[in-house]
Order: sequence, then structure tokens, then C-alpha cells
Amino acid sequence: MEHDTAMTSVRYQTLDGQSVGYWALLALLALLVAVGYAAAHYMEVQGHHVTGMTNQIVWGTPHVFAVFLIVAASGILNVASLSSVFGKYDYKPLARLSALLSMSLLVGGLIVLVLDLGRPDRLIVAMTYYNFKSIFAWNIFLYIGFLLVVAVYLWMMFEPRMNRYSKPAGFTAFIWRFVLTTGTGSIFGFLVARQAYDAAIMAPLFIIMSLSFGTAIFLLVLLASFDWSGRPVGDDILRRLKNLLGIFVAAVLYMTMVYHLTNLYATEHHAVERFLLVDGGVYTLVFWLLQILAGGVVPLVLLFAPQFGQSRASLVTAAVLVIVGGLAQIYVIIIGAQAFPLMMFPGMEVSSTFYDGVVNEYAPSVPEILLGLGGIALSLLVAVVAMRVLPFLPERAGKPTPVSAAEPTPAEAAG
Repeated sequence: MEHDTAMTSVRYQTLDGQSVGYWALLALLALLVAVGYAAAHYMEVQGHHVTGMTNQIVWGTPHVFAVFLIVAASGILNVASLSSVFGKYDYKPLARLSALLSMSLLVGGLIVLVLDLGRPDRLIVAMTYYNFKSIFAWNIFLYIGFLLVVAVYLWMMFEPRMNRYSKPAGFTAFIWRFVLTTGTGSIFGFLVARQAYDAAIMAPLFIIMSLSFGTAIFLLVLLASFDWSGRPVGDDILRRLKNLLGIFVAAVLYMTMVYHLTNLYATEHHAVERFLLVDGGVYTLVFWLLQILAGGVVPLVLLFAPQFGQSRASLVTAAVLVIVGGLAQIYVIIIGAQAFPLMMFPGMEVSSTFYDGVVNEYAPSVPEILLGLGGIALSLLVAVVAMRVLPFLPERAGKPTPVSAAEPTPAEAAG
């Protein structure tokens, strides 16, 4: 009964939409969305040759942004799951914001994906005719289903008469998001044509990546929205989120290590591992400098070192670096794997003039980058408008207690 009282006593408010700062933010995001759409239109009208993509590298930078947003959309719902599934009621005031951001990020990622596929006019065909032997067809149901499940979950949280159903709705969303991320990771895990894919560990790797990326994005949006609206964020809730982020970052590093060690154990993967880890040029640099160092090691130091652990600036810096490292990791997974030459006949030497044994070249074009940034802007625009229309933000989050390096509970770590 104590928990029920605490849950119903939370007061929510909308964002103040009258300030100059709000309208400036809205205008900036709308401009980025318009520029992203213009870039997509330019690529569709001019053709594939204006991008950095080729017949060898068919998934470019927009796919990096799209997959990052889709994966983060699943992980950002973790905050809501902690309250409804694991009974961590300190997170309850933030559950609405968590669910909203999960939907907005997924919408932004799917829009980029659709506009990058080359024939967005054939979307209806893709939605009405399915090849159920394809993992891509399965994911269409997972994405649409996720939006519906989270929308129902939000309704249960908003409508007082339906609050008693928020726990089963939250549990359904919790299961669905894990299945969704498993499906996204399985896209790569099921592809046998690429030496860097075809690995069952891709599914759990994507799940833990989603938790890391989503927690980092949630932290930044939480601090920004509360700071701009004059709402206090307690140090206790930041400490919990900080420790969760640190655990997820460490888990991503561990799963990445296991993935590469597993590949190194198999002789057939030695060539692609040498390419990615040693001889891959820009992909090797992106892997070691951005993904591992900037996106993993440095954030762990900022989150857990005593001299940095109590600083909100360090927390923000760590979250930004995790996002940068996440984009780098998706870049290496998607584009780095395509750059490595196809093994048409494993164990046999092949000699021809059609790119056999040749590392495929790729350089992101400006329209591709603008489309990806437009997708991020669309996600934020949807969230900002929704927070202005409906009361997603609580009056305050957490209690003003000092930040410490205390470890999270097992339920928090498992969430």
C-alpha cells in the first residue's frame, strides 16, 4: 500500500511552451528534420551514385544512425521497466518519460531506415507482402508491435482507472523490447555471407548495447529537460543511473571482447579479425579510439573514479562519450564488415576483376550524414512536442542526497 500511495502522489506537468528557448529548440529541430528530408529527396532523385555507398557496401551511414536509434529505443525503456517489472519505485516518476523516448527514438530510426532503402514509395508493398523466411520481415512486426505495446503501457500510466494494469503492461513491454533487440541483432547474426557476422552472440551483444546507449541518452534528456524547466533532479536518482550506465558500458566491453575472442578461435575468421583489429585502416582506428577508448574505457573512469564520480559534468561527458562510442560500434559492425571482401568460395583462391579479395572503399557523403542527423532531430522533436502537450515530466526526480559510488542492487543491474 505504501508503494501505491507513493505512485499516485507523483504530480506531473507539461513543459513550458511559452519561453523563447523552447521555440528556438523547436525551430532548430524542425530545421534539421527538413534538411534531413531534403537530403533523402536529393539521394532519391539523383540516384545511388551521390552517396558513398556502392554495390559492395549497400548499407551506409544512414543505416548506422537508424540501427543506433532502434537499438537505443529498446534500451531507454529500461528505466520504466525498473519500476513496473522490478518494483524499483524510485524510478516510477520517470517511467512516462522513458516510454515516450522509446517510442520517439524508434520512430526516428524507422523513418531513416525507410528513406535510406531507395524506394520509400514501395513501403506499402513491404508492409503487405512478407517473406517469413527473412529476418527483415519478422522485424517489421516487432517494430510495429513495440510501438503499440508501449502506447498501451503509456495509457495505463496516464489513466488513473487503468493504473492497476500498468505492471502487466510494463512486463509485456519488457519482454517485447528484448525480443525486438534480439531480432535486430539477429539480422547480423543470421547473415552467413559476411565473415564478421554469422554469430549467435550478436543477439545478446545488441541487447546489452541497447541498455548502454539507452541509459546514456535518457540521462542527457533527463538532465536537459529538468534543467530547462527548472525542476530539481535528486543526486540519488543520478547515482543509480550512473552506476547502471557504468555496468552496461563494462558489459558491452566484455561482450565485445568475447565476440572477437570467439572469432579468433576459429581459423576461418582470422582474416576478418586481423582486418578489423589491425589492418583495417579507418575501421581499426574507429574501433580502438572511438569505440573502445572513448566509448568504453574513458566513460568507466569518469563514472567510477573517486575524483570524477561526484561531478554532474563528468556524468554528462561520460554519457556523451557512450553515445559517440555507440555510433562508432555500429559503424564498425555495419560498414566495416561490408568493407571486408566477400569469401565467395571459402578455402579456395579466387582471381577475377570483380572486386574479389579487394577491400571495399566507402566514405560517408554529406546527404547521408544529414539524413541520419535528421532522424535524431525527428526523435527529439517528437519528444519535445509530446512533453509540451501531455504531462510527461514529474515535478521532481529523486531526493537531494549526495552522489556516491554505491553499487546498484542485483535487480537494477539485471534490468
